[in-house]
Amino acid sequence: MSPAHRRFIPVAAFQPSPRRLQSMNATRPFRPLRRRPLTAAIALLLGGAYLPAAAQEAEADDGTQLDTVVVSATRRDESLQDVPINVTAVSGQEIERQGLKDLADLVRAVPGLYLVDQGGRDSNLLTVRGLNVNSLSASEGVGNDGGGVVAQYIGDIPLYLDLRLLDIDRVETLLGPQGTLYGSGTLGGAIRYLPNRPQLGQTSLEVSTGVTALSHSSGTGNETTLIGNLPVGEKGAFRAAVGYFDDPGFIDYGYLIRQPGVSNPQPDPDDPIAVSENLRREKDANFQRTLSGRLAFRYAFTDAVEANLSYFYQDQKSGGRTINHVEAFGTGRYTSASRFLEPNDRSNELLALELTADLGFATLTSASGYSKYDEDGQRDQTDLLLSFEYGYEDFPSFAAYTHERAEEKRYNQELRLVSNSEGPLDWIVGVFYNKSDLDATSAEFVPGIPEFMDIDRPDNLEYFQATYDTFTEKAVFGEIGYDLTDQWNVTVGGRWFEFKDDQKVGFALPLIDGSAPDEILLDYDPVKVSDRDHIFKFNTSYRFDERLLGYFTLSEGYRTGGSNAVPTCEDPLPPGQNVCALPNERLIKPDKTTNHEIGLRSSWFDGSLILNGALYMIDWEDIQVAGTTVNGAIPITVNAAEARSQGVELSAQARLSPNWRLTGSYTYNKAELTRDAPAIVSGEDAFDGDRLPGSPEHQANATLSYLRPLGDGMSLGIDYGVSAQSDVYTRVGLRNDGEILGGYAIHNIAANLYADRWTLRFYVRNLFDKYAETGVRNTYASIRDIEGDGTSFRLRSYYHSVLEPMRVGVSVSYTF
Repeated sequence: MSPAHRRFIPVAAFQPSPRRLQSMNATRPFRPLRRRPLTAAIALLLGGAYLPAAAQEAEADDGTQLDTVVVSATRRDESLQDVPINVTAVSGQEIERQGLKDLADLVRAVPGLYLVDQGGRDSNLLTVRGLNVNSLSASEGVGNDGGGVVAQYIGDIPLYLDLRLLDIDRVETLLGPQGTLYGSGTLGGAIRYLPNRPQLGQTSLEVSTGVTALSHSSGTGNETTLIGNLPVGEKGAFRAAVGYFDDPGFIDYGYLIRQPGVSNPQPDPDDPIAVSENLRREKDANFQRTLSGRLAFRYAFTDAVEANLSYFYQDQKSGGRTINHVEAFGTGRYTSASRFLEPNDRSNELLALELTADLGFATLTSASGYSKYDEDGQRDQTDLLLSFEYGYEDFPSFAAYTHERAEEKRYNQELRLVSNSEGPLDWIVGVFYNKSDLDATSAEFVPGIPEFMDIDRPDNLEYFQATYDTFTEKAVFGEIGYDLTDQWNVTVGGRWFEFKDDQKVGFALPLIDGSAPDEILLDYDPVKVSDRDHIFKFNTSYRFDERLLGYFTLSEGYRTGGSNAVPTCEDPLPPGQNVCALPNERLIKPDKTTNHEIGLRSSWFDGSLILNGALYMIDWEDIQVAGTTVNGAIPITVNAAEARSQGVELSAQARLSPNWRLTGSYTYNKAELTRDAPAIVSGEDAFDGDRLPGSPEHQANATLSYLRPLGDGMSLGIDYGVSAQSDVYTRVGLRNDGEILGGYAIHNIAANLYADRWTLRFYVRNLFDKYAETGVRNTYASIRDIEGDGTSFRLRSYYHSVLEPMRVGVSVSYTF
């Protein structure tokens, strides 16, 4: 990419090209205002409409207008201020300028979006507008879905991936259910990563390298990226972007067993010799090493027909969890008491082909994607098996671990036709197909137990499960819009969908099922599930004048159902240990959301001030909730409860002068059950009016940006941002020993020195090294001792995820 595309020029410091966006930064919530939050928010939302007309028409100083932002969230390229739904965008320039590296950084720039940050190892829970009923818990096992409430797209291909933010044009976030155009998983919204496309006729190469350091870490990290663009004749171009990111860890694993099945996992802490002989310490174990890259080829057959072929690859290796056991085991804030290291390796690949053809009356788009996801991980499983009290607690050296592997292959195809007419009628029609094949295994090992129990099992395998799942979804969708007048538009849309889930799962208990020493006897239990349904959308918008657009939306979102990967119980149950699902625990129904939203987009003082806002109410029914089987406590999903989420989202951008810009946002959300829900919180009832867990009621952020020319073609840019959030509940209504995770604020600063061909960047995230707990597994009540025959084991299944401490980074890039 040429220098003009990669960096600021003094006059246009805050004015990116029309395909880029200057958006808000950070969104961690805020503390309650003295005024009632919803009343104050409504006043802010509507107040802009009553600014004196004379003030709006006053001529702004030169260089104070905010640039036009173009998004494609509605499947058409439109100015953000003309889109009659709640859409935000973060530009690639903003990502680079502020040192944003991944989804955890990105969500702080989007009002209403929240990530339960559990570190790089785990699949983090992503929520929007408070739509979460599950108790906060560190993700066990492997997974690649982020909770299923917010869909994620790379271009036009649905794929959940915590993508490293490398060579990105912009990231668009659609808030509120988006089922009509985006389908399954958009109960609360959708996120779209839009990478930079190959540029025809341009040759460029940019190389960047940098170092990072974390407080509470003994090491440093580094990152190196390379971005190149090469034309192929007049009609084609290649683009490549690759980056390697070595992020240092800051969590020590201080209680690792030296020799599983032999070492004492809990020696007398007052005996340093016994501690040293049985345990060891691994410093900075939660490191993360990521290789991320993309190859793209673009070819323009004619002015009307174009093809874009892309290949994405990302591999993330994590050394351990980002947790502490302060309460359960008396560790420090940045120390885990897990008995085993818990590494994880997650890789994603995507091959995507987009074909577009301008047919005159409409544009035809074909988006095809083939993706592959692999994950391999290990985790401490000691506490679960101890809590069953099967007799393992009688073995003085008892400790167990689980090894899990998953592979998923997915094919997606979407064909859509979008009208090009300038008349009063516009429309979109399309078809969608998705098929995925999952192959997953989970194996639990109990070193030393077979010998202790006089069982011939050399591999120490105690439990094994294999799952094979084929999921297929088909859909037809469309929208029709009509301009009733030059100012008033009405749009209706719908989506019909059908899914089928064909699954078989088998499990084995090698220590008790009579299998040979090296044999695994799997008894597969197949199940087939299918369903079909439809959803609806209505939107109307009115443009009062060139500065003010109001809209109302009634939209629905859905999440497909399926079946739980647990074999069905025998009837009657055999005596002894059983790991199975009762008939009512096997099937999962789809859940739905219905959104009522009124919004306002406004621009004032000749475009130097933008104020946008929305009020919403979302009803959620047949909610899919995490649970466990009665027999074996295997994690499953069940349908239970109904809930309502309502609130307000406000955002503002102001160009204070040619050198100064201020952006910010505020979100208030109230999400609670609307019906009693028996046994929804780990077996305990929850009730109408109970607050939902997993997100704060208040979020706010503000960023002040400054750019100053220095002469000789150089300029200096500085960004200072703060994001804040209120507290988070860990369980519905704090039932069954739920707790409150306190609110906090994070300060960030970044400085960029720009020259003709090089840029020097310096940033600090979490400037004041704030400590905060961002997630939790289990409850304080789970802390107990399991007594055996002359033994005692303290359970450590209760722990907290913690916020990354202060990160300092410096990098230099050069464009050839």
